[in-house]
This record gives sequence, C-alpha cells and structure tokens, in this order.
Amino acid sequence: MLSPSQTQWIILAGGQASRMDGNDKGLIKLNGRPLIEHVLERLTPQTNDIWINANRNQHIYQQYAPVISDVFDNYPGPLAGMHSGLTHSTKEWVGFVPCDSPLINTDLVDRFCQTATANCNLLVAHDGESQQPVFTLLNRSLLPSLTYFLNRGERKLMWFIRECHTIEVDFSDSPDCFLNLNTPDELAHFGELRS
Repeated sequence: MLSPSQTQWIILAGGQASRMDGNDKGLIKLNGRPLIEHVLERLTPQTNDIWINANRNQHIYQQYAPVISDVFDNYPGPLAGMHSGLTHSTKEWVGFVPCDSPLINTDLVDRFCQTATANCNLLVAHDGESQQPVFTLLNRSLLPSLTYFLNRGERKLMWFIRECHTIEVDFSDSPDCFLNLNTPDELAHFGELRS
C-alpha cells in the first residue's frame, strides 16, 4: 500500500476545450470561481504535492500551483499531460485528475493508494459501469513506453491503459465524482443545480 506522501498529483488543464468554444476550461467560472479552484478545493486536503498541466495561461495557473506544459506539440490530449507529469516528477507514482470535475471524492487519493500493489504500474478509477481513464495513477517506470506510444502517433488513453499492468480502483459508491463539464450548457445546468 502506498502513502499519499509517496505520490504527486497533477490536474490536467492542457486541452483545447473545443466543446467549450475553445475557452480555457480550467479558468471558466462555475458559481463565480474558476473550475480549477473547485478541483483544488477537493484535492488539496488530500495531498501537499499538486502541479497543474497547462499549455496556455500558465501565468494564471501559477497562482495556484507549479505549472508544467506538454512536451509534445499540438495538443495531443490527456496522454501528453500524463507524459509531461512523468517527465518532470521525481516521485515514483504520479496521479492525474481533470480540471473540469468539481465533485472529485475527498478520499480519492487514499483510495488509489490503498489499491496499489507491487505488480501493477497503472491504476484507473472505475465508476461501477466503466473505467474513468483520466483519473489515473501511473508509475514513473511507464515513461519510456508512454513516450514510444505517443511517438508512434497513438493518442487513445484507453489503448495505452490496456498495454499496462492495470488495476481498477472502485468508486461504484460515488459515480458523481466523475461528473465533468464539457460544454457551456453542462456548466450552466450544473451551476443552476448547485446554486
């Protein structure tokens, strides 16, 4: 079993947000506060080692946490953010959550750490029906294979997960943890429900 202090966590905010009209998703406001603040509010009590992966507005994100950008150009997706995290981190285990999920479980880090075993190199959240691949914990030993995967033009996170020694982390009791806000309509509807 891992200790949370043995892990580092990175909030993925490096995408193009094409379904959010190209606006930087982590900085879009929900109930008057940027989405990144909602995620940090949930994650900060669980770990003292948080970075943000961002490819624009880095100066704004740096107000919240250290910022790292993708090594690969042209926004190749969440795998590029994970690659950057594994490249820059000094911890053996690096976890990832998206910037657009304001209901992240308050025990998310503990659940991942308690599920880790010596014979796995990737853990992925499972909501009781399917995997939630952007909620992951990767061992740094995966960096060479992830680099190779991206260099050969692959972009599908689920395909990479299948190539790893993967264990699922059970969140079937709290599937709302993975609610993500991809469009202006979803953001507005969620804000109305929570206000």
